[in-house]
Amino acid sequence: MELFVLWDIDHTLIENAGVSKEIYAAAFRALSGREPTEPARTEGRTDRLIMRDMFVRGGLPVPDWPFVETALAQAGEARLEELRRRGTALPGVHDALKAASAQTGWVSSVLTGNISANARVKLAAFGLDSLLDLPVGAYGADAELRPHLVAVARERAQRLHGVAADIPTVLVGDTPRDVEATLTTGSGVLAVASGIHTQEELTAAGAVEVLPDLSDTKRVLGILESFAGR
Repeated sequence: MELFVLWDIDHTLIENAGVSKEIYAAAFRALSGREPTEPARTEGRTDRLIMRDMFVRGGLPVPDWPFVETALAQAGEARLEELRRRGTALPGVHDALKAASAQTGWVSSVLTGNISANARVKLAAFGLDSLLDLPVGAYGADAELRPHLVAVARERAQRLHGVAADIPTVLVGDTPRDVEATLTTGSGVLAVASGIHTQEELTAAGAVEVLPDLSDTKRVLGILESFAGR
């Protein structure tokens, strides 16, 4: 059975140990010449919204997006080794991604608020990039709101792999925004409480399938397979 699996990155696949917020701060400094007034607010937002919010809160004009994306990419590339030193792939992630990539008829990629360059940096830091079909993923430069990224990924999967427009799609993520994206797009969701949100919070947001993390590969695959049959 066919299935399109879209994994979030930060706090779902990896722990970035604060490096993400350092990337946003560095990009802000490069563009504005000053320190941000407070740390970036992330929690499942896209990079477009995160960076815009930083400039608005700082009382500064928001730069054109191409300049912001370039600054983010440069800041991310500069912190690859720091991310590798301080961060980690979360429990069970490597095995879960490897198992999903081996399933016949499945397309396994990412849906993330990160721009594509920084998504690749974060995945490559822990050897996860080769386990995902990154060209069909959806990234923080593709849309402002997370639910809109689902359509972007589906269109890419259709164009690059010829999958059906109505292929069952399931998102794996750790925030209520991941859950919201599924509820508004008719997708399935496997929520994981490996970030700052508890299992109870994710259930309250509307997730039916919630796990503490991705460490139980057999259970993760079983839940994902159940969406293929719905």
